[in-house]
Amino acid sequence: MMDESVENPDVDRVSLKSKTPTKDAIKETLGTLRQRFRGVTNGPFSSLRKKRPKTSSEEAPASDDSGSPNSPLSPSLDSAMSRLRSTIRRGSNKPKIKHKSSTNDESSSEEKNSEDDEQEANQEMPETYTLPEIPHTPLSVMQINKLIETALLEEAHVNLLALRQEFQREQEQCGEDSTMELAKKEKDINLLYEELRNKVMAIVCDSDKEVPVPVARIIQEEEKRAEEPGGLAGSWMEAWREAVVKRVQVKVDSVPLDSKEQSSSWLAVYLGHLGKAIVEDLGSVKSVVRWCYPPSFRVFSTYVKGYHTVVGQHLKQLEEQVTELRDLYALLDWIINKYKSDRIMGSESLQPDMKDESTDLQLEESFLKQLQEKYCCRVKEDISASLDRVIELENEETWRNSKPPQKEDTFLDSQFHMDIWTKVKGLAVNSGKINAPLEQMVLSVSLQELTNFPKRFESEFKRHCGAVEPQSLWIQYHITYINSFAALQEHMEGYKDTCPGEVEGFRREVKCLIVRLVQVLEDQFKEDVKPYLRGMMVRKWLRSDADFNQLYSHTAQLSQHCSVMRPPHAQDVANRLHYHVVKEYVGQLMKNNYSCKNRKHEKAATKIRQQLGKLANLFEDMKSTQDWLYPVGDDLSDIIGQKNKTNIKEHLEPLVKHYPDFSRRHLVAVMNFRGLLRGQEHQLILQRLTELKKKLDGGSIDKSRVLFDDMQVTTNTDCLSVVPLPCLRNLLPDH
Repeated sequence: MMDESVENPDVDRVSLKSKTPTKDAIKETLGTLRQRFRGVTNGPFSSLRKKRPKTSSEEAPASDDSGSPNSPLSPSLDSAMSRLRSTIRRGSNKPKIKHKSSTNDESSSEEKNSEDDEQEANQEMPETYTLPEIPHTPLSVMQINKLIETALLEEAHVNLLALRQEFQREQEQCGEDSTMELAKKEKDINLLYEELRNKVMAIVCDSDKEVPVPVARIIQEEEKRAEEPGGLAGSWMEAWREAVVKRVQVKVDSVPLDSKEQSSSWLAVYLGHLGKAIVEDLGSVKSVVRWCYPPSFRVFSTYVKGYHTVVGQHLKQLEEQVTELRDLYALLDWIINKYKSDRIMGSESLQPDMKDESTDLQLEESFLKQLQEKYCCRVKEDISASLDRVIELENEETWRNSKPPQKEDTFLDSQFHMDIWTKVKGLAVNSGKINAPLEQMVLSVSLQELTNFPKRFESEFKRHCGAVEPQSLWIQYHITYINSFAALQEHMEGYKDTCPGEVEGFRREVKCLIVRLVQVLEDQFKEDVKPYLRGMMVRKWLRSDADFNQLYSHTAQLSQHCSVMRPPHAQDVANRLHYHVVKEYVGQLMKNNYSCKNRKHEKAATKIRQQLGKLANLFEDMKSTQDWLYPVGDDLSDIIGQKNKTNIKEHLEPLVKHYPDFSRRHLVAVMNFRGLLRGQEHQLILQRLTELKKKLDGGSIDKSRVLFDDMQVTTNTDCLSVVPLPCLRNLLPDH
């Protein structure tokens, strides 16, 4: 049968829908085509036709208009297409294994039938096939297009192959001189192939269950004929893979996504639904779809790779909507852990097919890095906001109301260090559940932000508490924050192996803050006791204990404050102030403000011994380790209290041993206070000191135990006190 467009050049075959063939023509052609297909015993549908049970309508002979039974032209066009379409789309469109059974065996169990059905369902389509006979004369372009539209793919394909062969023969006959008609035919073939490919790929893209057998066979056949003239450019197999990706995209897009306003956990919920949809779809591919193709298609693997690609691209788009820390965490956790876990790609239901498949998403090279950096930036912002809130709460709950700080294990303490540590630890632990590198990144940014916190806190503390009354509350606040920041630094020390540089930076800032807070306390104490120390070693001091009692009272208060300060800072404060009090107390001897006469030196010596002893007891209670300061009171009292001035030189050695920095000028000042201003004994005592210094100067002075060198000595203007002994003898009268 010659195509009308060939007989009449005026007819344009390019327009595929402008002219529709008559029903009678299609009836006759399809009837003849069916007769030819029935003669093919080894085509893709051969086993299907043999096994399909006859329906009642098929058992009865059909009649045409003339009443002749079994006429191929007797059915209408619609009924013919309907029967062919149902044959293609029937569940038996896959090759099946026929199991032996006896028609007379009425006792076969339902379990046996179920096992047989399952075994039949899991049979792969054979790799090889026999193409149905290609008609010598193809249907018209319109007829082939109609077959494509109605999804009669096998009939459409063999006729398209026939049309293609016809074109090849005509092209060979024409040679290089191609005619207009040949060009039109080539265009028609290309258009029909495009329609067929689009139809095939649409079926692949839209199919959630079984795929008609002709889909795979058409793709196979066209891949074989790719190099022959008249075919469509581009790989059919690649187009099939793209169709699979589109189908996967449709599946991913169909997962419902709530807005942020609808649910605070919108992303976590969505990712859970997405993972479930992936597992369900791949399960369907594993159990049904894969058996609609030959093994060479690697159907399950193609779908898995499709999900890797589509989901990776989808998450990239989704990331643009994600701003909250919890959502960024959910996204990272899903990408790095959950996607490849037994919840999704590692699901038991997908085994063993996933055994040799990659479980990694196909992500842009920098996407995951950017996502982690975005997460860490959000962590930094979150930490910063939390630290600001700590300061706000401290002001609202404590500073504004002048509320006394609470105690924790007998120490003054503010719980903000626990809040901060809990925050940082929580972020680190949760990030570590995603992976170790992210945990390190989170700790790094957290500690970097935390490094700025001590100065920020100190600035706000000074602004709100610069003039807190009473003074004892002001001191308690300082001690509280010394304790709290020391505890916070101790918490952060646990991360020194992970982030040594950041921990060292934070440690340095905390140490500087604590030093400043301690220095403020020390300066305040020194300022408070300064007037009372100035009252030592004067006439009033010898008669009254008022100044010393004030000195002792302030020191006792300091001892109480140190008792609620955590070690080692309490001990450091005690050590420094112990040194300060002893140095300033003894230093009053060096100022020549008073000279004990008329045996008052004995009373003065007793008082020095008692007062320095009481102060020593206080500092001992404060855990001071400056035990080398304890003997100074007794050593000086032994010199000052000697009734017989000639015995003074015998008590110099302990003082020089305990305090090698004790010098001649210091001894002169002590003797002046004792009332020994000049004379032979004065010179003998100085001479003895010189001898002892030479004798004991075998080793270097321990600079950590320097007491007298730091004391200011007022020079004695009495020239006779420094006259050399031989000259002094010449001035004395003869005895």
